[in-house]
Amino acid sequence: MRHRKKGRKLNRTWEHRKAMFKNMAQSLVVHGRIKTTLPKAKELRRVADKLITLALRNDLPARRQAFKILENHGLVKKLFDEIGPRFKDVPGGYTRIVKLALPRRGDCAKMAIVEFSVSGEKKEENLEKAEETAAKENTESAE
Repeated sequence: MRHRKKGRKLNRTWEHRKAMFKNMAQSLVVHGRIKTTLPKAKELRRVADKLITLALRNDLPARRQAFKILENHGLVKKLFDEIGPRFKDVPGGYTRIVKLALPRRGDCAKMAIVEFSVSGEKKEENLEKAEETAAKENTESAE
């Protein structure tokens, strides 16, 4: 039985997985989006969402827990000062996984892009623009 054994092994030891996800989380905070295989992206989403949740708490213990993962004071500062406040009113789903159409050339692995999702304000703006364009199309088709 697989009780209390969540997560994928990804054909690595637990030390290697831990180091890999730390490195990927650091790259995600620095660049905002990274390209990786689909199973790694799905597992990285768990780590990244926990980091954003820590950034929303914004207290000293949360900063220390984030430092254990990011291992860089500059990245922790960026996470808590720039990235975290964007998701202040968002209840969850801080990352987005976009599947790429073409697989990796060497081994045909499914690829994906992991990125921080758009904040609530930008979603509202996008919805308003979509409603405006839909209204314009409806008026044109009626004429």
